[in-house]
Amino acid sequence: MPIQPRLLFLSIVFLSNTMILHSQSILGQWITIDDKNGNEVSVVEFYKAGDKINAKVVKILPKGKTTHCNNCPGERKNKSLINMDIIWDLEPSGNTYTNGTILDPRGGRTFDCAVWLDEDINKLNVRGSIGVSFFGRTQVWKRNTKYL
Repeated sequence: MPIQPRLLFLSIVFLSNTMILHSQSILGQWITIDDKNGNEVSVVEFYKAGDKINAKVVKILPKGKTTHCNNCPGERKNKSLINMDIIWDLEPSGNTYTNGTILDPRGGRTFDCAVWLDEDINKLNVRGSIGVSFFGRTQVWKRNTKYL
């Protein structure tokens, strides 16, 4: 049975739009970069958790020195970072995700978190701050295409 040209065209348009929307999403895997030395240290996966977005560590890279949350309080203390949420409760707000929390696995502290795509959609800005956004730091993570 031959495929009708119109149906084929609509299918291609639908699939193209789906791929474009996905590529502009923060969902998926990102390579974290140590802002002190520029090393790629881990792969983090953003995923939906109800109506919010969380992110968990899925891989520690060879230059990643922190493998466990030794300085974390409570149930995270001394646990492996693999499959641990290090960002949770992000809420969409336009092109930004805000009102989340980020964990610094080295120091064990948590900070307010906001995340947004860079103009280059393969770069993700991740900002941790204390109270006012002015008091914080932004890291740029890269979309994971290397460690699949």
